[in-house]
This record gives sequence, structure tokens and C-alpha cells, in this order.
Amino acid sequence: MEPMREGNSTTGSEFIFQGFGSGPGVQVITFLMFLAIYMMTLLGNIALVLIIRVDSHLHTPMYFFLVNLSLLDLCYSSTIAPRAMVSFLAGSKTITFNGCATQFFFFALFLTTEAFLLAAMAYDRYAAICNPLRYTTTMSTGACVQLVVGSYTCGCVHSMVQTGLTFTLHYCGSNEIDHFFCDGPPLISLSCSDTYINNLVMFTLCGLIIASTALIVLISYFYIISTILKIPSVDGRRKAFSTCTSHLVVVTLFFGTLAFIYAQPTWISSLYPRKAVSVFYTLFIPMLNPFIYSFRNKDVKDALCRSMSKKNLRL
Repeated sequence: MEPMREGNSTTGSEFIFQGFGSGPGVQVITFLMFLAIYMMTLLGNIALVLIIRVDSHLHTPMYFFLVNLSLLDLCYSSTIAPRAMVSFLAGSKTITFNGCATQFFFFALFLTTEAFLLAAMAYDRYAAICNPLRYTTTMSTGACVQLVVGSYTCGCVHSMVQTGLTFTLHYCGSNEIDHFFCDGPPLISLSCSDTYINNLVMFTLCGLIIASTALIVLISYFYIISTILKIPSVDGRRKAFSTCTSHLVVVTLFFGTLAFIYAQPTWISSLYPRKAVSVFYTLFIPMLNPFIYSFRNKDVKDALCRSMSKKNLRL
């Protein structure tokens, strides 16, 4: 990487996050907000994983995917939040070039993997509701593992491509990233290289990933809803819908935000407050997911009650 010029630049070995402001009051408030959200994310997702792992009634494909979703939420929020909180509290907003590349790689990996995993969860609901007699065969343990491994493989390939293209650019001007973590568009906008290929690849790949996974979700739910509406019993329809609503809420929040951020040219995304939107999908969505699945899922609530009952009996 070429050396950066003097003035708001370093030797070319580090970047500086602008964050949300430089005032001490702003730093403290931001730190406390991030800390509260991150702690709730950790507690909510870890609790959901433990409940599912402990209760044998939840050892089904649907909850296998849910465990992996919670683990992904833990991973990609942990890629962002701790480093951001250190910069808010310690006042050190610098990150090394290699550290930035590492953060970007794992963030892109976990985020992309989650998109494919949500599509796999939609297919699981389709198989359970539209083809219940073949469900155990279609969603066997081997098939579930293959879907999860495939999601991670797609995420890894996409992350390697984006990281390789972004961090082979030349950064010879300002090294101040207008963000609180290393994300693609803000980094590309800092480069003094020709970024046409980078913008094209990011827009195309992100657009294809979001469009393809969202299309799988839409097609799955089209058949799901069509099948549910044919159920004569009102209670039957309600029960079938209840197994899908939590996933549908999560999918809408996740894909809607990603499309807003990545499935458009970089120059357009610079016209709105990217940092504020990024807080939503890096911190709020991982925090909300376990609560959405817990509050709207009778099986999880029943499992929690069984767990609490066993604990009370032991006491």
C-alpha cells in the first residue's frame, strides 16, 4: 500500500474511525448504548442456544438452524461491538491495516452466511408445511448439516473476494474512515485508485446474494401461505402461521436493511447516514432475533417453562 500523505494520515499502516463524534459526553453515551445492546445480545443468544440444546423436544431441524443463527449473531456482533467500545472508551480510534482487513473479512463472512442460512430456514419451513410426510427424509441430519456448511462456504467465498479487492487498493490520501468499523463502501471511498471494478463487484455480488436468497424466501413463503390457506381448521391455520411468523419478521428486518445498505451503488449510499443504519443491522438485529423467536414461539416458551420447573424441583 502506498504511503499516505501528511495531515489526517499516518504512515499507511493504520486507519482512524470517525465514529459518532469526538466529545467526551458523546463517547460515554455511545459506549454505554453499545455495551447495553451487546450484553443483551450475548445473554439472549446464549440463553436461546442453551434452551434448545438442553431440551430434547427442540432437537429438530428448525431449531438446529435457529442455534446456528444465534451463533452467527453472536459472531458478527462480536466482530464489531467490542472493538467499537474500546475506541469509544479509550479514545483510541486507530486500527491497523491488517486489523481492519481481518475485521472486514469476518464481518462479511458472518453477514453473508446469515443471508444463506435464513434462506435455508425458509426452505425448512416449506418442507415442514407443504410436504410434511417427506419432511424427515428431506430435512435429514445430513441435509441440515450440508445446508449450514454450504451457507458458510458461500459466505467465505464472498468474503475472500470482497476483502481481496478492497485491501489491494491504494490508500494514499486521508485515512479517516467515516464509520465505526471497517466496512466496504467507506473504505472504497477513501482509495485513490480507480474503484470502478470494486464498486461494480460489490454492487453485483451483494445484489445477487440478497436477490437470490430473498427469492428463495419469497418462493418458499408463497407455497407456505398457499398451503396454510387450504387448511380447513382455523386453529390449524393459526398454528401453521405461528411457526413461520418469527422467521418472517427476522427475514424482513435483515434483508430490508442489507438491501438498503449494499444493493446499490456506493455514491448513492453516501447520501444517507450509513452509520445509523449500520448500528441497526450490526447490533439491534442480533439483539432482537432471540427475543423475537422466544416471545413468538410456543415451543421455546414451553421449553423455558420445563427448564425452570426442573430447576425449582432440584431446589
